[in-house]
Amino acid sequence: MTAASPNNPVDFADLLAFYASAGVDEALEDAPVNRFAEAAPKPAERMPTTTPRESSAPEPPAAPAGFDRRALPDAPAPRPSTSAVPDEAQAALARQLANAAVSLDELRQHMAAFEGCNLKATAKNLVFADGNPQAAVMLVGEAPGRDEDIEGLPFVGRSGRLLDRMLAAIGLDRGSVYIANVIPWRPPGNRTPTPHETEICRPFIERQIELVNPKVLINLGGPSAKTLLNTSEGILRLRGNWRVHTTASGIAIPAMPTLHPAYLLRTPAHKKLAWRDFLEVKAKLRALSSDDLAGN
Repeated sequence: MTAASPNNPVDFADLLAFYASAGVDEALEDAPVNRFAEAAPKPAERMPTTTPRESSAPEPPAAPAGFDRRALPDAPAPRPSTSAVPDEAQAALARQLANAAVSLDELRQHMAAFEGCNLKATAKNLVFADGNPQAAVMLVGEAPGRDEDIEGLPFVGRSGRLLDRMLAAIGLDRGSVYIANVIPWRPPGNRTPTPHETEICRPFIERQIELVNPKVLINLGGPSAKTLLNTSEGILRLRGNWRVHTTASGIAIPAMPTLHPAYLLRTPAHKKLAWRDFLEVKAKLRALSSDDLAGN
């Protein structure tokens, strides 16, 4: 800007435009103020002491003459939240109900009536299973998504369509497999289930696997593999290697951890890894069938 002089008066419009372009949007004071010095209390100063009463909200207005507050009914006690995190008693109840189920239908009834998991309060439907309960192959994911919650069936959205194509590539379909999730209720907003929520639902899925008694278990994604194979390893290290899921009755089921279809949609370059895993499943089923024929 040009300096002001008697022969060159300040153009205030240009000055305001300059301030605006510099980011100045509010006038403060004509003289500068040292805010640091202003904020520091002087040694002789003492903060005024106030009682909690003086610093709290103002007094409520006085009641009208003749009004007796004691005549008001007592305020209702707050209702317990149905979405509270379940306690250990509820976890024990889940184990008891799961162990008591002697069939898949009975297990489903117990899960539908169970109120101990906070996820049930926000889910639309119980997502129990899909497919053939007599199948040799059982697939287990983590939790339902939006589409699954609406339809009450696992893997029916984009991930489900990809899973259908993966199964078809090794000669399987939903009529020849059984599909479930570790968590049968959708977490709000598709968030990751908490460890407590996973533990409260673990007895149900473990009993479900035991009742189906598949020849091969496929763990879709890291959470399913970690929960059912009792490991802390990541899915990229786990996948492609046969593990064992042991039921409560001591039955050992070969388990193949693989990548979740939702992960493959985000990372299509890793589809080749899942393809290798599914070829391993196909080979395992062929070997088990040969063993059965040889045993007969």
